[in-house]
Amino acid sequence: MSLEQDVAAARRAVDALEAACTPLTRHFGDTVDARRLTIDVARLRDDLTLLCGAARGRQVLGAPPSPAVLWDDGYDAGTGGSGRTNR
Repeated sequence: MSLEQDVAAARRAVDALEAACTPLTRHFGDTVDARRLTIDVARLRDDLTLLCGAARGRQVLGAPPSPAVLWDDGYDAGTGGSGRTNR
């Protein structure tokens, strides 16, 4: 299967999960567990969207294989490491 087909299948599965969980949340009302279930399904949908965006970014020619290449904390340990100097 292609990436687009896999994404579509995953989206359908999340839709089906949401459809199955919605009646359950109605039975339990506004409880912590029912809210958490609703939030978890929404997070699945959001994570799928984020993952698909990351997959599209990797397909760009010349893009680094890891985000770690792009981001650095700006700390230069130098030759001695953290707070140490050479004597």
